[in-house]
Amino acid sequence: MDMKIPEGGGKKIYSCNEGNSVHWDPPIKEFVEECKRTGYSARYVGSMVADIHRTLLYGGVFLYPADAKSKKGKLRCLYEGLPMAFLTEHACGSANTGYFKDKIRRILDVVPEDIHDKCPIIMGCDRDVNKLVEGITKWASDTTGYKAQ
Repeated sequence: MDMKIPEGGGKKIYSCNEGNSVHWDPPIKEFVEECKRTGYSARYVGSMVADIHRTLLYGGVFLYPADAKSKKGKLRCLYEGLPMAFLTEHACGSANTGYFKDKIRRILDVVPEDIHDKCPIIMGCDRDVNKLVEGITKWASDTTGYKAQ
């Protein structure tokens, strides 16, 4: 079966552990608040594979961003982030780290230095990932002088 995220982004669903929201950077908080204001449904299983599977089937976005407590995020890059990013991009979605190690990049461009290295995760339909990455890019530019490449 050739799985594709529904055209146009599919259902308006966001999936994240909001228990960590007090530690998120402002653009992440703002994005999730906007999701709530604009009719998105919150769906979070707490298992990355299940959450990404639902995102691939129905649309929306899954995020487990870096935060003030976990600067690298909490999910392992090599055996969580990279495989799920590969599947997400193959299904015509996007997989991004957000602002991580002074860059904003695709997860598939991250090179782990250690088997257990972690990376932030923002993945799902282009509609939602691109919107969040635009907000992160503006915030990073305003606060750190980041220049998009």
